Amino acid sequence: MIDPMLKSLTLFLVLFNPFLMSIYLMDLIHDLDHRAFFRVLVRASTISGVVFVLFALGGERIFTTLLRVRFESFLIFGGAVVFLIALQMMFSGSEAIKRMRGGDPAHLSGSVAMPFMIGPGTISASVVTGNILPFWVATGVIVLSMILTVAMLVALKQAFDAIKVRHLDLLERYIDIVGRAGALLTGTIGIQMIMEGVKGAIAS
Repeated sequence: MIDPMLKSLTLFLVLFNPFLMSIYLMDLIHDLDHRAFFRVLVRASTISGVVFVLFALGGERIFTTLLRVRFESFLIFGGAVVFLIALQMMFSGSEAIKRMRGGDPAHLSGSVAMPFMIGPGTISASVVTGNILPFWVATGVIVLSMILTVAMLVALKQAFDAIKVRHLDLLERYIDIVGRAGALLTGTIGIQMIMEGVKGAIAS
């Protein structure tokens, strides 16, 4: 039981990637104070957590019974979306991701939840976690991954606020390098999802 739990927790943390997410949310880190930033993250995490728990409970039945599509189709399309986002990040940097989040500042929590937390990768991870773990254990893994992600993002905001005044040039260079390097991992995950979807479709 412990090994599947750790693997599922690790998968969620890799997909959330708080270090890369901090790059995507850099304008919020700059513009919001600690309390407002924390509130946005908690609301976004709550929205995302409810979605993940529902997919962990429903599993592939949500796709096959409710939506009447195959889970493999979702993996293929979702992988393509993740791959295209990674390409934008590679060539345009974090500005491409900021444009995705745009909209009314009053709805920041929803725009952070989607697409930075709720995405094809994390939804598929929820389904897989629900398949290999009892529901309440899977729920605990999801909640713990959200708590750790929020805690790391808050810690990163504190670090960024401490260094941005004296080392602004270094911070901007870090943002560009980490953002583009993280796109390599994101794109790889997208390709892996496509491969898993194609393999599952052929096998069935």
